[in-house]
This record gives sequence, structure tokens and C-alpha cells, in this order.
Amino acid sequence: MTIALLEALTFGLGRLADAGRDAGHDLVLLTGDRSIYTHELSRLGPDRLRVVDIDTTDVAACERALRDLPDLAGLISSTDTWALPGAELAHRLGLPGPSPEAVRTLRDKAAVRALLHEHGLSRSGPLDPASADAFPLVLKDSAGTSSRAVWLCRSPAERDTALREAAGTALKGRLIAEPYFAGPLYSAETITWRGRTRLLGVLSRVVSPEPARREEAAAFPVAFPDDDLRGLGTWIDRVLAVAGHERGFAHTEFVLTTDGPEVVEVNARIGGALVGEALCRSLGVNAYASMVQVALGAPPDLLDGAAGGGPATGFVLVYPREAGVLEGWSGLDRLADLPGAPEWYPTASPGDVLEHLADQRSCTGIVLAEGPTAELALHRALAAAGGIAPVVWAEERADVPA
Repeated sequence: MTIALLEALTFGLGRLADAGRDAGHDLVLLTGDRSIYTHELSRLGPDRLRVVDIDTTDVAACERALRDLPDLAGLISSTDTWALPGAELAHRLGLPGPSPEAVRTLRDKAAVRALLHEHGLSRSGPLDPASADAFPLVLKDSAGTSSRAVWLCRSPAERDTALREAAGTALKGRLIAEPYFAGPLYSAETITWRGRTRLLGVLSRVVSPEPARREEAAAFPVAFPDDDLRGLGTWIDRVLAVAGHERGFAHTEFVLTTDGPEVVEVNARIGGALVGEALCRSLGVNAYASMVQVALGAPPDLLDGAAGGGPATGFVLVYPREAGVLEGWSGLDRLADLPGAPEWYPTASPGDVLEHLADQRSCTGIVLAEGPTAELALHRALAAAGGIAPVVWAEERADVPA
């Protein structure tokens, strides 16, 4: 039997390949750009993962390719961009999968905000971008990813500037507005089956100073007091039920305000970057086995199993200081001498052009380290990342636009 992937997150293919093999299934990746998976593919032979190069934005072509696969039993679409096409293709092919209508709602940040407000889970519904004046506020793409097309506006002048910039920006959805919720940023990592949700843990998030708010680091699992963690579990169960998420992983970003948690966005997938790896290590199991089980229409083991006990992890995203062409990195040879068994996960390759310094597109790699707590793991990851520097051929020499 075969399980197909309609694109994937940058990391996790190795774990998925192991999960597929353990379940007795072949794994096939449909991708329009295999360079995204350079790090993972360098470790996977064709006996563990077959790659089909195809324009994954062409849904009809993908359907033909999927119908040609032998004994197709499941389809995994673990990215935001391909969530809705994946749900629609699974429906057409008679495979297990979420309702396309539910996914369409979850991919619309304004629709989710309206539902949460209607059910008393947010202090505000979506706002009109052109007239919103409850500052500070945020303008953003209703279907955006990776912190792209997000503007923090603290005054009418900043809102008007953001509106002009947004008019010249290609959006995946439409421009929306919502209040800016102040407080530390976290994400709830969950697994759901037929409406029942388990909170697997909470991931901390470190972001850059305003107004960019670029993601810089994270750690898992945050050691909340037991009562607080139980409260968050009850809250996220209600949030996902109201948003219409009924199956699989979810990665829900939220701000812990003085009035309680406020959702930033609900992502109906396992977390990106190294969140999946953090789950595997902390829980002591291959979390991706549950992704395979859900794709096959079976209840995931993580719903009741894997109590944890593994190491906590922290990871730090490494960005260049200036735009240009990446030549490589200095300091990688020092990782072996640092505590926490730090590991390097490259997200860019020498020769790549780095020009979007305000969001995750310019991330060149991630350092992950372990520790007995998320706090100590993050300290170790920060120490390791502090010695790594992307070597960039700067824009004045490379003629790269800022």
C-alpha cells in the first residue's frame, strides 16, 4: 500500500518515512521543488521515500499522479498552503481526510476569529482593515504563513502606510485586521480524533522586537503549573471544537494576556520548523506515526499513549545580518564542544539569495539542543547558535535587492 504526501514541512520526512515503513506502507512525495527538502532527502534513499516532481499547484495534474500510484491508501497534506487542495483531493479519491469545508474555514483567519468571538473565546471579532482604529492592531493576510504579510499598526499613520504596502503585496487570501494582543507568545501542540483533543504540550516562542515580530527561538514543553496546564487543555479543546478541527495534529498560536489566552491563529497540522522533532523527543515516540494513522483513517496512538519523560528541547533560528548571497556558515565546527548535544538543521544552501530579512524566509538554519527542562534546553540552544554566523556576499557586491 502507498501513502502520498502533497508537499510537506521542511523537516520530518525521515520520521514520516520510518512511520510509513513501520505501518507497512510505501511513502511517495509529490513536490514542485525538491530543494526545499535538501537536508532530509540527503539522508533518505529511494527505498525509503520516492519523489515525484510535479507542479503541485496544478490540482488536476496531482489527481492524475495520485490515481497512478499503486494501492493508494492515504494522503497527507501537512502544510498550510496545500491543506485545502489536499482535503479536496482526498475527498475526490475516496481517501480518509478532513472535510474540505472545515479546512476552508480553518485556513481563513478572519472566519476563525469570528467563530471564537461568537462563542466567547476571543474579546474581538475581525475588524475592517480600512477603518479599524482600536490601536494597536494587526493587518495580515487571511491565509498567510511564515509571518509574511503582517503589519503591526500603532497609529492611524502606520495603518495607512500598511494599507499602501499591502496593496502592493501578493496575498494568499485577503487583507484582514484584528486587535494586537500583548503578552508572551506560545503555541498549543495537540492531537484530535473525532472531536476529542489531547494537549501534548505547550511550545514557547521568542520573537524579535516590534514591529517585525520575526520568530527567533522556541522551546518545548513549557513547565506550566499543573492547574494552569489543565486550564489550557480545557481551553484549547473548546477552541478547536469551535473552529471545526476534528482530526489530526493542530498547532495553535496564542498570546497569554492579562485576561487569559487569546488565539493568534489555528494551524490544522503539526508544528513547523523543529516542532515535530521536539514532540518526538519529549514524548519518547515517533509522533509521525499518529500522522500516518490519521491519514489511514485510524485513531492515533498519541490520543491516549506516550506520557512523555523524554528530554526537553530548545531551538534557535539563525538569520543573516544583511541581504545577499549565502556562502556558508562559520562556527558549525564548535557545536560538538557545547552542552545539550546541539544539532544543526540547515534551511538554506550556499548560493541561495537572502533578501527578506523581516520574516522566516531569510532563516538559514536552526540549532536544536536538549535539556532536562525547556528553559535549560533553550539556554543551551542560544549558546550554541550564538557562535554560528551566516557568511553572506553582501548586496552591494552581489547586486541583490534589499
